[in-house]
Amino acid sequence: MDDLDRAIADEDAHGFIKVLTVPGKDRILGVTIVAEHSGDLIAEYVTAMKHGLGLNKILGTIHIYPTMAEANKYVAGNWKRAHAPQRLLRWVERFHTWRRGT
Repeated sequence: MDDLDRAIADEDAHGFIKVLTVPGKDRILGVTIVAEHSGDLIAEYVTAMKHGLGLNKILGTIHIYPTMAEANKYVAGNWKRAHAPQRLLRWVERFHTWRRGT
């Protein structure tokens, strides 16, 4: 929350969001939000859980700037980075290095 422009402008840059997912999947099992406007922020997760949408769908949604709802996008982005397929990324990096001839 401390990187969120809206939270900084409103002097509410404290708190956290924790999302529990199925291991290896982006399906949301539960969410904990401890912050100002947590009731507004959790609505997106409730909708996603009800309709079987995962964090990738939240990440792909356009969030209005600057709003507190961007925190949901940041959480989904952090999840995506933490669960990136490292083995595949290393292989792609080696392939492109080979193709460039360096």
